[in-house]
Amino acid sequence: MSAPSRPRPAAPIGAAAPPGGANAPLVFPRALTVGVVGTGRVGAVLGAALAAAGHRVVAASGASGAAKARIALLLPEAHNRSATAVARAAADLLLIAVPDDALAGVVAGLAEAGALRPGQVVAHTSGAHGLGVLAPAAAVGARPLALHPALTFTGTPADLGRLAGISYGVTAPAELRPLAARLVADLGGVPEWVAEGDRPLYHAALAHGANHLVTLVNEAADRLRDAGVDQPEKVLAPLLGAALENALRLGDDALTGPVSRGDAGTVRRHVERLAATAPESVAPYLALARRTADRAIAAGRLRPADAEALLGVLGSRELRRPE
Repeated sequence: MSAPSRPRPAAPIGAAAPPGGANAPLVFPRALTVGVVGTGRVGAVLGAALAAAGHRVVAASGASGAAKARIALLLPEAHNRSATAVARAAADLLLIAVPDDALAGVVAGLAEAGALRPGQVVAHTSGAHGLGVLAPAAAVGARPLALHPALTFTGTPADLGRLAGISYGVTAPAELRPLAARLVADLGGVPEWVAEGDRPLYHAALAHGANHLVTLVNEAADRLRDAGVDQPEKVLAPLLGAALENALRLGDDALTGPVSRGDAGTVRRHVERLAATAPESVAPYLALARRTADRAIAAGRLRPADAEALLGVLGSRELRRPE
């Protein structure tokens, strides 16, 4: 199955080199020759999106059965090769989409193998890392780029339609910014320029919001099952959908519920029943309730005087004690 068609990339881009660099501007062809190292959910989908935008994805690496299936489905024109062979085949752009903790070793290994070349753009998709992890590539003259899509992926063709309008956390040298902006546009996204030193904070914010949201939703679903609700997703979908929409639109003004009202008795009963039914949920509930109270007070939603009894409940050692 081939990726849906997208507008072809813009004309070649030239960008002035920084002072002290090469005199010639950086010029990139209309259609880049691309290789993808790592065909997990992210790499395979971004490779397919680049191909749909008119770039030539000539090679991709993937050893597992799932990776091979994704290459066949999403990158049918790409040859499945070793990471070293992919890097050598990628004349213009090498996209590395491997787990965060594996990234440094992959980059160092490719540089040591002589698979990278001067002028080649070496981009990774990690949100946690910036350009520092690409130092071995830069040392041999390659051009480093951090290009992180702010989206969760399934690794299926359905992801291609979901790329439209998403943000990419981009960290790039000044001379590479025009190309980075063009690549993000080709992918249908919007660049968010993130400074090198801010990458951990940027990634922590996304992980805190997206990953912990999954945990929170599943915690709520489990407790509803404990309360006898057979299909908690039907209860939660409209409630959580409205809460998310309101939070994004209104910020802390979207806060509702017993904490924002200072209902200490209700919160105490929550914690007591959680301690009896699911004691592992008590500490997370208290931590989030305390942070909610802090934000409600700061936003003027909860008066400090009305919060005293509530804060007493949230700080109670008796309630924090496991059963």
